[in-house]
Formats: sequence, structure tokens, C-alpha cells
Amino acid sequence: MIKGLYEAHLPVSNLEKAIAFYENLGLTLAWRSEKTVFLWVEKDKSWLGLWEGKEVQTPYHPSLRHIAFRIDYEDMKNATSWLKSIGATPRPFADGMSAEPFVRPYQGHACVYFDDPDGNSLELMSFIEVPEQLKTIEKKLLLEEWEALLNGVSTTMKDARK
Repeated sequence: MIKGLYEAHLPVSNLEKAIAFYENLGLTLAWRSEKTVFLWVEKDKSWLGLWEGKEVQTPYHPSLRHIAFRIDYEDMKNATSWLKSIGATPRPFADGMSAEPFVRPYQGHACVYFDDPDGNSLELMSFIEVPEQLKTIEKKLLLEEWEALLNGVSTTMKDARK
């Protein structure tokens, strides 16, 4: 029945500034009123509603004021430099790890975090294939560590077939 996420919403303090930021990320204007705008994430599939108002003062919590955008794994390799090129600043996840993309093998995704001008937490995320023997890794690995680990598993599997 459910095919995907259609919409999500975030509070903003300045609609014009927010529109410029999200358009710079590649979202496109779908609909607008005086204090609200909807931007297509994927045209006719999903959009983001931005609402100008005092709700922007709501403190951040992972269950509030957070959006993750899906990207391809290959794009994740350049996500930090792309974010910097458009004026967004990658930031470390809550535990203070590097601001570089990282992998959560136990959840099967890679991600990098950044904020919008109002401090809403944004994330670029890609699904990854996790070999069975790596699914129990519960720590976060930098993308380069993950790639090295995958190369090691691939080599071990090739050697076992000989």
C-alpha cells in the first residue's frame, strides 16, 4: 500500500532565505502562499513544506525538525564537497565524529548531516548493501573505513572460492 513519503514539514524564520537555501539544494518551487511554501523534492512524488512562524523556536530533537534526503551511494562519496560548494556546512553527528559521510552497517545506510539556516537538521542518506558478516557491526564507520572493510571482505570471499 505505502509507496514512499509524500511530504514533510519544517518551520523557518525567513521564508525567502529558506526558499533560496532549499532551491540551492535542488528542490523546486511547487506552491506558495504568504507564510508557506512547498518545494518538490521529486516532482509529483514528494515535497517539503516550509512554514514561516514562531514554531522555528521549537528546540531540536531527532523526532522534530529533521529531514533526510535520499541520494545514490556514489554521490555520497562527494557529498561533503558538494555541500560546501553550495554554501552548506557538513557537521558531525551527535557523537562528535568527523563531518565526513559515515556508514551504519547495522542499519544499512550511509549518511552525512548538515543544517539549514534555521538549524533544522538535514541529512543526505543512501541505502547500502551490507554483506551478512558485517551486519552485526554496531559502530559508525567513516565512508573510507567502510570501503576498506568491504574491499577486505571481497578479497576474503574471492580467496575462499579458490
